[in-house]
Amino acid sequence: MRRNEPVTGHEREYPAHYHLITTTDLKGKITAANEEFAEVAGYSIDELVGQPHNLIRHPDMPPEAFANLWETIRKGDSWRGMVKNRCKNGDHYWV
Repeated sequence: MRRNEPVTGHEREYPAHYHLITTTDLKGKITAANEEFAEVAGYSIDELVGQPHNLIRHPDMPPEAFANLWETIRKGDSWRGMVKNRCKNGDHYWV
């Protein structure tokens, strides 16, 4: 399992009107991200696309938390929920 470090303990806040959106293939690779997502995560879109989505997984998120997410996605449905992600610099944000 990927161990995403560093972590700073600092929460990255972003404007309430932002819509952070990514799409992921069934292998967990990011296929698209919007500008707002890239900005908050601290990556360029080019740095994100093609990478495993767990690139931004915060180590506080247990792998078991994603079981429902992947079950839903594999059925072809969209998934919604709260996830703690890690910024490139180690800060975290909630989506």
